[in-house]
Amino acid sequence: MGLQNLKNNPGARKKPARRGRGSGSGTGGTAGRGHKGQRARTSGNVRPGFEGGQMPLTRRIPKRGFNNKNFKIFFEVVNLRQLDVFNDGDSVSPAELLAKGLIKKNNSRVKILGDGEIKKSLSVKAHAFSGSAGKKIEESKGKIEIIKK
Repeated sequence: MGLQNLKNNPGARKKPARRGRGSGSGTGGTAGRGHKGQRARTSGNVRPGFEGGQMPLTRRIPKRGFNNKNFKIFFEVVNLRQLDVFNDGDSVSPAELLAKGLIKKNNSRVKILGDGEIKKSLSVKAHAFSGSAGKKIEESKGKIEIIKK
């Protein structure tokens, strides 16, 4: 038994169909393209969505809504219960949040949300605060500072 004697199993390799090679091949004559018409010609396919000159469906249907993704401001959110990792009297800024792993990017905007309770007095700097988060921080004798960006 050598490499020169190895063979594929029967039926493992199938020869490709040779279109347009006479009537005996089964795909002679029109070569499986039907009779005449645009798609029977060489390079006779049209781009997706083309409807033969008729106004395409994507242009006939009315457009609705508004997309403001180019100007949308994305925030990384941090809940108050996540701020328990800081000690009493600490100053919390986006750099400290990044160091503790509470946000993912250094240059992203941070919004503090009011989910949870805060028992420590922290000085929190962020780009935005929810109303409840600001109240809870100030009730616990902490400070909030909004960063302008």
